[in-house]
Amino acid sequence: MAPIGQGDPEIGGDPTVPVGKRLQRHDPSLRRAGCAATLARVRFLFTRRWVLFALTVAALAWLATVLGQWQFHRLDDRKAENSLVARNLDQAPAPIDSLLKPSEPAPGKHEWRKVVVHGTWDDENTIVLKYQTRDGGPGVDVLTPLRTADGTGVLVDRGWMQTDNVGSERPELPAASTGTVTVIGWIRVDATGRATAVNDLATRAVSSRAVAKILDYPLYGGFLDLHTESPEPATKLAEIELPDDTSNGPHFFYGLQWWFFAALAIFGFGYLAFDEARQARRQREASEGAEHAAVDGEHDAGDEG
Repeated sequence: MAPIGQGDPEIGGDPTVPVGKRLQRHDPSLRRAGCAATLARVRFLFTRRWVLFALTVAALAWLATVLGQWQFHRLDDRKAENSLVARNLDQAPAPIDSLLKPSEPAPGKHEWRKVVVHGTWDDENTIVLKYQTRDGGPGVDVLTPLRTADGTGVLVDRGWMQTDNVGSERPELPAASTGTVTVIGWIRVDATGRATAVNDLATRAVSSRAVAKILDYPLYGGFLDLHTESPEPATKLAEIELPDDTSNGPHFFYGLQWWFFAALAIFGFGYLAFDEARQARRQREASEGAEHAAVDGEHDAGDEG
């Protein structure tokens, strides 16, 4: 015999659908009761505690997502920077006036391009770049203006030298070559901020604008890291260190971590909400079971009487 209601055309005869659900399809009161039961199970989500909890989780997930996107944007910037540096380092030297202009900032797109310039060293205005360490040892970079035939100068970092301190006292510097020299150097962009101030021919960061204030002739924007000098000086300084970190950095994995935290926050909220609903259902079923047992006991007692 088919289950009750299975052959009733008003209920439906699909044996794969439980009778209760088929009844709900045709009885609005049963559907409303089912909706009410569902709302009762998730009613706790609308309490003050759970609303605040949900808002906190949403804010944390949003923040983690934004931070992940920020890391991926930094990754794109790092890739573009590495590509620019690699491309510029491979370029042949160009005349300095084809890439740089007097008293104008050096374009960032030209950083690490090699330029060639002819001139004489202005050794009297050599500047010490303080607080430069290598391999844990204290030292300074030595920067000297190179004046061209038209009177314009360019600031050149001639190299690094070890000192007994990091620049608190001016060390004895090797003299620059006399006469006309030919210099090939890499273009560097000026630093900014208060650290670029020049005091007693010393500074903590290099800026051609700051150095030009103590000179009586204009400087090309930016400065050069010395690559070669011809003729060679009598005393050579330690060579300029090229950028050796061409990796993309940890930004990709940092971005994934932030997105994982966002997903974890959402998943954690969902799991806690599910667990709360499950515990409430168990408590309700236990309470209803106890009530039914009490009613059955009363009926049994009445039957015995």
